[in-house]
Amino acid sequence: MSELPTLLACLPVGYRSRPATTADAGAVHRLIAECEHQRHGRALTGIDRVAEDLGLTDAEPDPDTVLVTGPKGQPAGWGWVKGRRASIRVHPGHLGRGLGSALLAWCEARARQQGTDRLSQSVSDGDHPARALLQAGGYFPLVTEWLLEIAMPVEPEVPEPPAGITMRPFRAGDEQEAYQVTEDAFDEWQRRRKTFAQWARLTVENTAFEPAASPLALAGDQMVGVVLSSDVPDSDEGYVERVAVRRDHRGRGIARLLLQETFRTFYQQGKRTCTLWTHTATGALPLYQQIGMTVRHSTTVYSKPLTIGRPGT
Repeated sequence: MSELPTLLACLPVGYRSRPATTADAGAVHRLIAECEHQRHGRALTGIDRVAEDLGLTDAEPDPDTVLVTGPKGQPAGWGWVKGRRASIRVHPGHLGRGLGSALLAWCEARARQQGTDRLSQSVSDGDHPARALLQAGGYFPLVTEWLLEIAMPVEPEVPEPPAGITMRPFRAGDEQEAYQVTEDAFDEWQRRRKTFAQWARLTVENTAFEPAASPLALAGDQMVGVVLSSDVPDSDEGYVERVAVRRDHRGRGIARLLLQETFRTFYQQGKRTCTLWTHTATGALPLYQQIGMTVRHSTTVYSKPLTIGRPGT
C-alpha cells in the first residue's frame, strides 16, 4: 500500500489516492454510473459487481484497487488489477487532467509487482481518448465484446422443447449443478475457472438475480442447459448474465429455447427490452442475431505484454 502515493505522484494538485474497501462501493458505483451515462446514456454496471471488485471485507483495504479523490474529496478516478485484467474509470468532470495516464501507470506497476506477464482491459469503441491512450502505451486489440439487445413489443413465442427435454425455472437447490454447467461451458474460452463462491456472488447471490427469468433445461433429472438472469433495480430492461448448454446437448435448439423463455418471462413482468453481453471468444454472436438481437454498442479488449519486476528494475 505504501507504493500508491509514489506510483500516482503525477496526480494534479489537490488529488489524492488510496486503496479502496467495500465501504467505498456506493461512491465507486456512482462514479462508474456517471461514466456509463455519459458514454451510453444509462448505467450498465450494478453495485454488486462493484462490491465484487472491491473484495470481501470492509476492514482491510484492497491493495489491488486504487481510488483517486478530487480536491473536495469526491471520487474522481478508479482502477483495479486482477491477474491479467485491469479496469480504469475517470469521472467525466475530471477528464483531461492526466488521471487516466496515472491510473494506467499504476495498474501496470501493480501487475508487475504481482508477477503478471500481460495486462488487458476493455474500452468502449466510442471512447476515442481511452483507445488512443492504450494504443500509445503499447496495447493492441485482442477481442471484441458486444452488448446486445432485443425489443419485445409483443410477447415472445417459445418453441416446443426437443424430444426428451423439459424446462422449468431455477429454484433453491439448483446452485451447484448450474455452477457446473456454466463453468464447464465457459472453460472453453475463459482463462481461469471461478470457484463456486466467486461464481455465486456474481450470479445466484447477486441481489438482482431473478430466478423466475432463469430457466433450466433438463434431460431426465440432469441439467443440460441454463440461463441466469438479473432484474436490475431502476432499470426497465431484463438482463441475461449467463447462457450455457452442456456440450453433448448442443445443436438441438436448447439455447434458443431457454432464451425465448427468458424473454417471455421478462415481457410478462412488464419489460420490453432484454440485453446481454457476449464476445468474440464465445462464438455465440450468430445465435443471438438469429433470434432477433442486435448490437447496442461494442467494446474492445486491449492487451499488452509486461516486463516482470518493479518499475526501474
